[in-house]
Amino acid sequence: MNRKHLLTALTAAVILAQGSAAFAADAKYALKVPSGLAFSEFKGYENWQVVSASEDGGKLAVILANPAMINAYRAGVPGNGKPFPEGSKMAKIHWTPKKLETFPAATVPGAQHDVDFMVKDNKRFGDSGGWGYAEFEYDAASSSFAPGTLASTPPQGNDAKCGFACHSIVKSRDYVFTDYGHR
Repeated sequence: MNRKHLLTALTAAVILAQGSAAFAADAKYALKVPSGLAFSEFKGYENWQVVSASEDGGKLAVILANPAMINAYRAGVPGNGKPFPEGSKMAKIHWTPKKLETFPAATVPGAQHDVDFMVKDNKRFGDSGGWGYAEFEYDAASSSFAPGTLASTPPQGNDAKCGFACHSIVKSRDYVFTDYGHR
């Protein structure tokens, strides 16, 4: 193959790879849990500010919040007894932990497991404390997400209220477990 054909083939391969990556990234925004939240409602969550981190059930997690929720946290919610404002959103990204190869004493995120979302919308979710919930499982092999199901761990009711039963024990905190981490 001559240099011109090689460059053309390499350029085509790069464009194809970029298109495939863009398709995978865009495909998640078409997902929705039945009768509930759409992944697209949380577009840009990857850039939200960190609220806190946790370890739960053998998974590492980081909890992120949109600016409306961060501002409420800074104003003292939920400790001041006030509710989070409409439009508050959280994302909780879970990973399977692994040892850091370059510093084995450190445990760091390995393969992504899922992402959970919450949104405060009293009009849509008034019967679940004003919050809607969704869980999307990540499949590393296909680099794609899918809504959680009853076969998921933990089982997901596959609707916008799948997290309400668990969160009802923190009703006095406007159904939010996570405190804003000190900085």
